[in-house]
Amino acid sequence: MGEVTRHIGLSLGADICWPLCFEHMMKRLDLRIPHAGDTVRFEVERVTIEPFDLRQPVKYDLVVDRLTHWFHTSREWIKKGILMDDLYVFNNPWSIQANEKHTSYCAMMKLGMPIPETWMIPPKGYVPSPDVKPTLQRYAKLFDLGKVGDTIGWPMFLKPYDGGGWRAVTRVKNAQEAWKAYEDSDTAVMHAQASVEGFDRFVRTVGFGPQTRNVLYAPDAPLHDRYTMETAFLSPEDAEHLRKVTLTINAFFGWDFNSCESLRKAGVWHPIDFANPCPDSQVTSLHFHFPWMVKSYLRWSIFCAATKRKMARTLDWEPFYAVAAMDLSYEEKLDRYAAIADARFETARFEEFCAKHLGHMDEVAAEFFATPEAKEAVRQKVLALYPAHEVERFTELFWSRIQAWRAAGCP
Repeated sequence: MGEVTRHIGLSLGADICWPLCFEHMMKRLDLRIPHAGDTVRFEVERVTIEPFDLRQPVKYDLVVDRLTHWFHTSREWIKKGILMDDLYVFNNPWSIQANEKHTSYCAMMKLGMPIPETWMIPPKGYVPSPDVKPTLQRYAKLFDLGKVGDTIGWPMFLKPYDGGGWRAVTRVKNAQEAWKAYEDSDTAVMHAQASVEGFDRFVRTVGFGPQTRNVLYAPDAPLHDRYTMETAFLSPEDAEHLRKVTLTINAFFGWDFNSCESLRKAGVWHPIDFANPCPDSQVTSLHFHFPWMVKSYLRWSIFCAATKRKMARTLDWEPFYAVAAMDLSYEEKLDRYAAIADARFETARFEEFCAKHLGHMDEVAAEFFATPEAKEAVRQKVLALYPAHEVERFTELFWSRIQAWRAAGCP
């Protein structure tokens, strides 16, 4: 019938590297996708922050959101766009706002996932208000954190119930260390969580729509070495298990883009941290895996925008709870959870779309990540984070890892 343009907005904060690569690759892809009788083209634009009329139409078909979890003006503009203008956004802003790590633990425990034993601990301190003192005097019970630790088992972790970026996470081996960490926690509401001792694998699984990538993670390494470059470290069965776990969590909470950390002990995968709906997307930590991340941004954005995928404004948990109530093993339930997730993410339709319209994506990526423009995107991010005397060293380090990705066949 004619040529139509889908408008993709990038709602950004401190992001530098991946948006530059996203924009460059979109130009190189030069897409003309036939859909519903039209030829679909794409324009990418960075979303500005300014006053807005609630009735003013949003120009975008899709927005990639990197601000909702902390910048309220953009979050509320996005909500308005979803409610009034049929905007597609990842991720769901209401789910990000409401469902912190505590909620995610409770929900996945209910679904039968082997989450480590976890307790919630009232805060050490409180923001002064007229109601705090009488409330605590009437209802707050004294407790012994050492006894909580004895019940959970030592060592354990103390960490904020809403988490984020390893903030205030402390491994404590005894009551004395637990009390010290609690004293330092100020007004944070804390979780006490059992440590999975003796694990032999720590894997972070990134989920982007139906796309997943398992990364062997080294939490004690410097930030730039935590994502290891190993690729053949999981059996196909373990990789598929982690795919199902991650997509189940993401579909449950309406998160198109999220990551799940899991520990394997004695053959059992224990999800330990999986409410991360604005995952790290920076080359300074992802390096070898960064091109995959950029391609995943592109594939999911293009698919959702081209097909006018409908945004799920509300969450429907009942199908998952219906499976949880069945007399089945955990693995059998996980198969059914994953089937729900695949249906919600339109996995089969997405894969067919990519094969038909984005078959040249890998070749374009392999070529682009050898260009000066790609290297400059890496350098710009390094320049923003590292002292001047380290910029060239770390630019070359991350660039060499991207070239290792190319040499390995762009896995």
